[in-house]
Amino acid sequence: MSIGKYEDLNAMQIDVLREVGNIGSGNATTALSSMVGKMIDIEVPNVEVLGFNEAIDAVGGPEKVIAGILIRINGDVDGMIMFLFEQNLISLIVRTFFGTEPQDIFSLNEAELSALNEMGNIMAGSYVNAISQLAGMTIDVEPPMMTIDMLGAIMSVPAIEMGEMGDKLLFIDNNMVIDSTSIQSKMLLLPTIDSLDHLLGKLGVA
Repeated sequence: MSIGKYEDLNAMQIDVLREVGNIGSGNATTALSSMVGKMIDIEVPNVEVLGFNEAIDAVGGPEKVIAGILIRINGDVDGMIMFLFEQNLISLIVRTFFGTEPQDIFSLNEAELSALNEMGNIMAGSYVNAISQLAGMTIDVEPPMMTIDMLGAIMSVPAIEMGEMGDKLLFIDNNMVIDSTSIQSKMLLLPTIDSLDHLLGKLGVA
């Protein structure tokens, strides 16, 4: 039976989406490891179906300043992916590629912002490729759009665009260890309801 909104997902479907999140996160983290040239140890990601406000609270609250990288996907699955990069991950990327330490998230120059954008693009491509291979689907990735702002403002874009589907999203919380430092990376996966139905069908749990 088709679902009409995220809230209609049953326990088995959520478990399958968690496994998809685990596999996709592993691919995305491998891409990050290759880009920064460092070994990355990852824990099993925490994958949950959350409301938008719950996701905001899980990241740190609406006033937390963060870099949000939004990537639209289309093809057999339409929707969007959003990466949320916190200061410690941003500092690692800037140190690796430019040998400098940013004073804060707003002090990044054009080259540093471009590197972050490309990082999100490569991680999203790796994530989508994992889903495509798992489900036998064709999914295209559009160029990323990055914003540095308070989390509440950043989250307003997917909330407005995807709001007709209900107040839910797939929230993926990755904990990574790089150079003995624990770094968290958050990702939001928001396929349209029709796309989610199609994906679940391909995975055998429609």
